[in-house]
Amino acid sequence: MQRMRQFAAKPFRGEDPIPTGLPMTVTGLETAAREAMSAEAYAFVAGGAAAERTLRANVEAFHRYRIVPRIWRGTSAPEGCDTTATVFGSTLAAPVLAAPVGMQEVIRPGGEALAGAATAGLGLGSVLSTAASTDIETVGAAAGPAWWFQLYWPADDDIARSLVERAERAGARAIVVTADAPVLGWRPRAQEAAGPQPARGRGIANFLSDPVFRSRLTEPPEHSAAAMAAAITLWENIFGNHTLRPRDLGRLREWTGLPIVVKGVLHPDDARAVVDAGACGVVVSNHGGRQIDGSIAALDALPEIAGAVGDSAEVFFDSGVRTGSDIIIALALGAKAVLYGRPWLYGLALSGQDGIEHAFRLLLADLRITMGLAGLANTAEITGSILRVRNGRCGR
Repeated sequence: MQRMRQFAAKPFRGEDPIPTGLPMTVTGLETAAREAMSAEAYAFVAGGAAAERTLRANVEAFHRYRIVPRIWRGTSAPEGCDTTATVFGSTLAAPVLAAPVGMQEVIRPGGEALAGAATAGLGLGSVLSTAASTDIETVGAAAGPAWWFQLYWPADDDIARSLVERAERAGARAIVVTADAPVLGWRPRAQEAAGPQPARGRGIANFLSDPVFRSRLTEPPEHSAAAMAAAITLWENIFGNHTLRPRDLGRLREWTGLPIVVKGVLHPDDARAVVDAGACGVVVSNHGGRQIDGSIAALDALPEIAGAVGDSAEVFFDSGVRTGSDIIIALALGAKAVLYGRPWLYGLALSGQDGIEHAFRLLLADLRITMGLAGLANTAEITGSILRVRNGRCGR
């Protein structure tokens, strides 16, 4: 906790030295982590759906845009750039949150709490997955004032409500409903690495600790292997929910006063529908290429969705962010902030909380220095006017 306060008191600056010993690039982090991780863990993090075309397209989509730097504007020194952003009342050191990732026990025990502590110490936000390996209350105690809870809405409203209410009591600042995963996508690389008999019951800590879920069981799961098997079976039966529609957000609004964000939106009509139904924000995302192979790259959907709902709701973005320039491009295309995923998971695998902090510090350094070199004094100056695409102007 002392280290967290120290980082919060001295926000990271682009020219600050970054400790050596860990790779300094995203590619380097992935390469080193692949050697350190089990085959199952690496496939879980790195893999995507089917042939992984969408996974690659998410990264490649950023290549179509070019930043047009401005010179002699008095903002080239990294310490002169203001990267802060205010989201749902929380001021972040940069417009970045750790994306929700379930089952982090596959990578390192307690990973969700380490991620919450690491991002809080750097003044960033984080999003806790329903499918976490660490319970809501433990993560909430570590995650500081700017964490959100991601809801996989189960096919049992009483359990869903209990999860939401626990998150609000634990200090969550928003509820993020994931809409693009009523079932998991076809992920052959992860399935192959898991072997013929993959472990069951990972990522269900929030259910095993939930009083409503436990009330559905005839015996506490910790009493016997058979009781645990029954709990896992119950979880498997309720996890997916194919019945949800935009109007159901009204029911969620009855359960919580927190802002509601819908994640997994790629079509402007869907964005309008969920905002009209009560969502305060949307996350433009294709689940990091892990659900539908061959779907549109998330970045390609961002401008149209921002144009459709950006005046009435907050627009966030994930899927494919790897560099500070990527953040600038996403903000210029209409995002308020980005959710950052795979690279910090490689840091988690390599060095726990220190590795997570390292991955984010690389991203923050890149963001701040690039903003300075591009003549951008603050995030408000990041608009579509700074981009070019295919020899033409790109902007909102």
